Amino acid sequence: MNALVIDGHPNPHSLCAAIAIRYADAHGDALVLALRDLEFDQNMRFGYTKRQELEPDLQLAWQRLLEARHVVVVTPVWWGSVPALLKGFFDRLLLPKRAYRVKANGLPEGLLSGRTGRVIVTMDSPWWYLRLAGDTTMRHVRQTTLRFCGISRVKATRIGPVKGSTEELRAGWLSKIERIARADAAASRTNRPHPPIEVAATG
Repeated sequence: MNALVIDGHPNPHSLCAAIAIRYADAHGDALVLALRDLEFDQNMRFGYTKRQELEPDLQLAWQRLLEARHVVVVTPVWWGSVPALLKGFFDRLLLPKRAYRVKANGLPEGLLSGRTGRVIVTMDSPWWYLRLAGDTTMRHVRQTTLRFCGISRVKATRIGPVKGSTEELRAGWLSKIERIARADAAASRTNRPHPPIEVAATG
């Protein structure tokens, strides 16, 4: 597996779900991880004061993440952020000394280097609204999550406005996703990312 496509939408009939599947199919060497199908507690019961044991589905998800060279996150924009399902997945899986560590000088160091990424968001708000409110969801997932953990060259794709869209328009969006996935697959065959920092598979 070269690419891991993380579907963060709770609804299996959503546009995000269709995008995740279309991307994986067009890429040719990708696996879809639909978070709604996983069984795990979305809450960090102890915060960062005590390590919470990973459920089997999260252990498998972590292994899939370690195996991937390209990570794609597909999510809707809800309240300027992501669904609780995706946020809980990030909280539980991307932990200190696993996905990142704090160096002696106090600065963070991502431990998932050697991987490229893409964030695909669907939204109902018009494009001009992003200029007023800020592209908070993309910044959250792209900068302060993936890049923070060492995943570099994270590209952004925005789809929308979804509300009121026609079947023809949605078909066009899915065709666009196919082209993007093929381009990402071709790039992965020519790019040689730096080897990732060795991290533990469990714990």
